[in-house]
Amino acid sequence: QVQLVESGGGAVQPGGSLRLSCAASLRLFNIYAMAWYRQAEGKQRELVAAITSGGSTNYADSVKGRFTISRDNAKNTVYLQMNSLKPEDTAVYYCNKRNKVELWGQGTLVTVSS
Repeated sequence: QVQLVESGGGAVQPGGSLRLSCAASLRLFNIYAMAWYRQAEGKQRELVAAITSGGSTNYADSVKGRFTISRDNAKNTVYLQMNSLKPEDTAVYYCNKRNKVELWGQGTLVTVSS
């Protein structure tokens, strides 16, 4: 069974930074496009950023220029560097495949507040 374990969340002030990590026990991890998603309280889960097997990236308009997704195939890990955080970035962040998602992990909570 695939396991996705997110970590790195926390409470930060507006303008701060966090780096999220996601360890995936996923066979052939390197062939899959991976993504970060987030779900704010009372809202639907949304796609934040994605990265292909070849390293191409795309981002939601709301995070472009502030977030950077990357991956380390040797470690089966996906990262999300988040800079210039805003209160509206507050959410539980999840990673998963970009397509045909697996069972969701527990996510990691990011709270941006002064």
